[in-house]
Amino acid sequence: MHRAQLQACLNDLLECGRFSDYCPNGLQVEGRAEIRRVLGGVTASRALIERAIAWQADAIIVHHGWFWRSEDPRVTGMRRQRLGLLLAHDINLFAYHLPLDAHPELGNNAQLARVLGWKVTAACREQPLILLGQLPHPMLAGEVARSVAARLAREPLLIGEAQQEVSQLAWCTGGAQDYFEHAIAAGADLFLSGEISEKTVHLARESGVAYLAAGHHATERYGIRALCAYLTEQYGLETEFIDIDNPV
Repeated sequence: MHRAQLQACLNDLLECGRFSDYCPNGLQVEGRAEIRRVLGGVTASRALIERAIAWQADAIIVHHGWFWRSEDPRVTGMRRQRLGLLLAHDINLFAYHLPLDAHPELGNNAQLARVLGWKVTAACREQPLILLGQLPHPMLAGEVARSVAARLAREPLLIGEAQQEVSQLAWCTGGAQDYFEHAIAAGADLFLSGEISEKTVHLARESGVAYLAAGHHATERYGIRALCAYLTEQYGLETEFIDIDNPV
């Protein structure tokens, strides 16, 4: 598959034009024109690049790429080393941030629901990245936390009473703690995200809505995995997902 064709297909599938993002989505670093092998990962770290080189990948596709709006743009030190490896081995780097979070089937939020066994009932009106759902029967917040821990193989942090009853759910993967008030307004009994901030604790306590911080990396492993499977199924590309351990 030609690089330009793959880029066009992914940009169209994930509707990149709909999003004002913190980084460029799509092809971030140009490599060889012909693509047969694609390595997927959450973040374009040096460890992932080295795995791509060893696997002889033609392209890497990630959720967390490079060239973030708030970063120093100079290519020095760590950035030079990462970029140098990609260029030396002629490997393409594709990255999809908010478009991958939001996709209704392959997205991080949709895929996390599948992994957790949660049924999506709607997207939040005020913040569409938040998905809403309802448990088939009420559970205690502590039971929800234990179920999430078992499914994600990572112990989440529960803020709220373990014995409080939960029926209505809201979730958004990654660093979505600032969306908590939208989830509260939408009627959630519990909001799950990847990260948590100091102020989140007070908001959970004062609102009576439980907050579950399940890990930024842990909640965002599934969109790229699903996207790799899609590329294999639809285009016959050889793909592999590599989970570089990250405790955050």
